[in-house]
Formats: sequence, structure tokens, C-alpha cells
Amino acid sequence: MISILVVEDQSLVRDAIAALITMEDNFTVAGKCANGQEALRWLEDNPAPHLILTDIEMPEKSGLELAEALKANKTPCICVFMTTFAKPGYVKRALALGAKGFILKEADSDYLISALTRVHHGERVIDPELALMALDDNNPLSSKEQKALKLASEGLKTHDIAGKLFLSEGTVRNYLSEAIAKLDATNRVDAARIASQKGWI
Repeated sequence: MISILVVEDQSLVRDAIAALITMEDNFTVAGKCANGQEALRWLEDNPAPHLILTDIEMPEKSGLELAEALKANKTPCICVFMTTFAKPGYVKRALALGAKGFILKEADSDYLISALTRVHHGERVIDPELALMALDDNNPLSSKEQKALKLASEGLKTHDIAGKLFLSEGTVRNYLSEAIAKLDATNRVDAARIASQKGWI
């Protein structure tokens, strides 16, 4: 029996996916969580499932941030990402985090079940077009610039970003300035918009 934790912020979608998986003889839904932070708390109190099927764009902690935490904690389960948005940066970051599956939400239910089964058996399931997009993705931002820009996109001021990243305000300003220059943006808001569209933050 393949156990799956479903992580999705929209309750109707989360429940629909869980119901679909439960209908399959070889699957069981171990739990349902609304975001990455909730999933990490769930994992503290429950055995790790075989697979975590997670959305990417979620409040509190995204699917990619969840995968980063799982990798850092060496949690023994495999992440499969699902998203509405085929952003090249998302795919590239997911692959770098060891993702074995990347599924668009527009895929039909048979494809989802097949993909989850194949991933459980050791295969990697990613649409060829998405894989090519990831290869062609040229993200110019450093990881620190991405983190600073992500926090700026959430409305945080330089002082607050510095506190979150344990950096000086001057260093944060430098990171944001570099990001603005690299993206040929007019300001940090514009830079964050461009980076978000690419899936870099």
C-alpha cells in the first residue's frame, strides 16, 4: 500500500485529490495539509509517508520550501509537485531538490495515478516540455538574492528582511540592488514581479 500526504492550500482541491487517491486499491491517504508549514508539523507527529504530493504556491511555506526542509532533515519520503503554472524556474528548482515527479493540475486523473505509481517504483515523471523548459532556464539570481527578493515581494521592509535572513540591512540592500540590476527592473517590486513570473522566487 502506497501512503501519500496531500499538501494543497485550496480545501476543495485538496479533498478532491485525496478522494481520487483513496478510490485506488494500492493507495492510502496518510494525511492532508493546507501548506508546507502544516505538513512539517504533521510529519513531526506521524510516520513519513512514501510520497508527498504537494502544490507549489501556498501561504506560510511553499511546496519548494517544504522540499528544502525535507532534504535538510533527511526525511525519507519522495516529493511529487503539482502546479497550475508551468514556470521554468519551478521545474528547475524542483529537480535540484530531488523531485521525482512534476505534474500540471490540468492533467487527467489517470495520468496522476499512473505518475504516482511510477514514481513510487523509482521512475522520474516529468513532462518532456517542462524538462526542456528547465534546461533552457537561465536564472541570474543568487540564492541570497532570491530569498531577499521573495521576502520583499511579501511586503517586508529592508530591516525586516535583514532580521529574517540574519544579515545586515546594508547587505540586504546590496542583494536587492543586484537583483534589480540583473533583471533590468525599475525597483524591487518590479524585480519581484519578473522573478515570480519566471518561477525564480
